[in-house]
Amino acid sequence: VHFDLRTATMADVGFRAAAANLSDIAAMGATPQYLLVSLAIPRTGTSRAVHQLYRGIMAACRPHRVRLIGGDTSASRSGWFLSLTLIGIVPPRKALFRNGARIGDGLYVTGTIGDSLAGLRLLNEPPAHANRHPGHAAISTKHRQFLIERHLRPTARIAEGKWLSAHRFATSAIDISDGLSGDLRHICEESHVGVELDLGALPLSPACRAYAASRKLDPLDLAQTGGEDYELLFTVPPRQRPRLEQSAVERGFALTCIGTIRPRRFGLQALSPQGQRHPLAHTSYEHFT
Repeated sequence: VHFDLRTATMADVGFRAAAANLSDIAAMGATPQYLLVSLAIPRTGTSRAVHQLYRGIMAACRPHRVRLIGGDTSASRSGWFLSLTLIGIVPPRKALFRNGARIGDGLYVTGTIGDSLAGLRLLNEPPAHANRHPGHAAISTKHRQFLIERHLRPTARIAEGKWLSAHRFATSAIDISDGLSGDLRHICEESHVGVELDLGALPLSPACRAYAASRKLDPLDLAQTGGEDYELLFTVPPRQRPRLEQSAVERGFALTCIGTIRPRRFGLQALSPQGQRHPLAHTSYEHFT
């Protein structure tokens, strides 16, 4: 269910599989080191397809000097099956977990969110809708390419995760893989806290806004629902926020404060751009529903 060979090349599949694992390492503030690959190949599989798959995997891993040290290869009676395991290291007592958020912490996210879902929807549109949706405005080729690239070739925020860990900025962290609403819920459940999410503060790319406008969608829905952006979602104590934001500017890291951690009894609440508060809808992807 993680890939569709009608819209992704084998190299894309490999890259995305590696990026998902790299992002998990990033969310713990760790440095990725070793990679294991388990691969099952159908009868229709070719050596060229296998080579493309590994090219994509290593294109994601090589910038971080990750070494492929083993795994398993076998035949498959049905489709392709790919399972990656990444091993990383982090200094003692500096690993980031989901259970450290405290009341009053600021809630931050890296980059922009909603792009991957917009890119996926573009890929799944009929060819006739590629540039112009009936009755709607066109989306530029530049924006289209940006969103598709964000879906097929996501960036794992390894540098940002190591920075958060090394400077002890974050009290908790997770990567956005299933969607903002669900992944934020994980932090709140593990930390036994509530949250007030400021929807008006969610960072949206110009391309995501343009796509939403062209399809008459609310870009905030894309940002809350969409997964596989692989941005980091983390919490920061009030006393650390000025230092965090100054350090981010110095390093060129894009961060946005999108909410505040509240007492558990507050629940998970969203504040609309119009100032109305309502329960946070659970709209993230779930495999077994």
